[in-house]
Amino acid sequence: MPSKGVQAYTYIAAPGCSIELSVPGQTVVRNELRQFWNGDLEVDSSKIKGLLHTTGRFTFKVLHGSQVITEQWIDVNALTGKASGGTMDYIAKTPSILHKNPDLIVAYGFYEAGQGHGLLPGRHQCYITVTPDNSAWMAAVAPPGSKQKDQPFHRFVLPAAHDIGMNSMQNCDAILKHAGGAVVRTLLANDEKYARVLSEVADTLSGNAVAALAPDIVMSLAITQKDSLQTILALGARYFEFRPAFMHNEVRKYLPDKLYFQHSAIPGMAYDDFLSGVVQFLMDQPTEIVVVQLRWDGVPSACARPTDQQLNDYLQAAIRKGDGNPNRITAGNLDDLRNRTIGDIRHDGKRLIMLANVDSISTYTDAGNATLSGDSIVTGFGQVLHPNCCGGRGFINIQCQATASNIPKAVVYSVIEARSTSSCLLATKPVCDSKTLPWVRDNVLQTCGNNDLVLVMNDFFDGATADVAMQLSRQRIN
Repeated sequence: MPSKGVQAYTYIAAPGCSIELSVPGQTVVRNELRQFWNGDLEVDSSKIKGLLHTTGRFTFKVLHGSQVITEQWIDVNALTGKASGGTMDYIAKTPSILHKNPDLIVAYGFYEAGQGHGLLPGRHQCYITVTPDNSAWMAAVAPPGSKQKDQPFHRFVLPAAHDIGMNSMQNCDAILKHAGGAVVRTLLANDEKYARVLSEVADTLSGNAVAALAPDIVMSLAITQKDSLQTILALGARYFEFRPAFMHNEVRKYLPDKLYFQHSAIPGMAYDDFLSGVVQFLMDQPTEIVVVQLRWDGVPSACARPTDQQLNDYLQAAIRKGDGNPNRITAGNLDDLRNRTIGDIRHDGKRLIMLANVDSISTYTDAGNATLSGDSIVTGFGQVLHPNCCGGRGFINIQCQATASNIPKAVVYSVIEARSTSSCLLATKPVCDSKTLPWVRDNVLQTCGNNDLVLVMNDFFDGATADVAMQLSRQRIN
């Protein structure tokens, strides 16, 4: 009988919680702590009630004891395989859920699979992580007044959100609205791999159709996060990279003339909004420390780069918002990161450590991270990481995210077949996380030593990524 599969992935780090997953005729309950689980659920037409009915519902519930924290669902057609309706039929409709009493965060995502074509998954993908609110996790790992606070800051393993500025289509949508979908060619023209994607899409569709699909093309290529900055901080992220530049010359008139995160020439979050959000979080959470690295790799020359004075003006404007606040902060630097203790950084208020183009050791390679399975990423970890790998560089960056956007045919299929519910970056996240994060958990203490700051970076930042890094921090600092 016709059927369509859903591959589900779960991780729970909050005691007393469980995840219930169901399709017609099948229910699975997971409640194990800190276990990476994945399993198949099949929407089988033979188990759907009603004559000639072919649509069944995939549902997950998160419970704390008997209390339902959230319930999410989507209808799956067993005959066509399409997923539609419900609460998970668009990426922007799946933000993490912050629940009070108890304080929990449920991070989840759903990828609508097309036919796969031997590249992308042929089964729908769903991941769910359940963790405590981690807004003050550094206080738990190194409490004020404890011996742990006297450890070097570089003993931390920081959860990191990859390309934090690409968490929304808001600014890009504004440009597409005013300039038309055809402008997507201008925004992507400087990047060879993106140009190849446009070429392959154009070979399949008319020019008008390409323009109409512009938001979906951008979604598949560039959107790497789907939560607000404040939610990502609450999940536990403490390291961010930001590429601040002015808008591309040809579209600069369509948005307020200021600095934005630039992914190629695709505009993301405004830099002043990012800084203000981080500063406000740090004032609200006096034990926490955030590291920000500014970079400009991949930003085209048509996007004017800010001067040092402009960057300082943005930073000082954000910091001034803390005037009069007892938890006011100042900016720290690489020397603070590498040489000072956690307690000293807190005492001096240097809890926003600002870096620019600092050399680091990274596990990322174009070839290794352009994967649909995650296997080559894990292989790369073993090849790059060893106790002396940092070699005096600023820190070690373990990059867990796959870049299926570097595989043009994968992007073409995700855009044409299932539209923006099926970003190829989201397609690979759960399967890659199920391999990369257990490796990080089990190997970082041996492979990275204790002398360098370690980052664990990921797309679509989630509770499992944060929890793995936090538990490693606890082990390195104790």
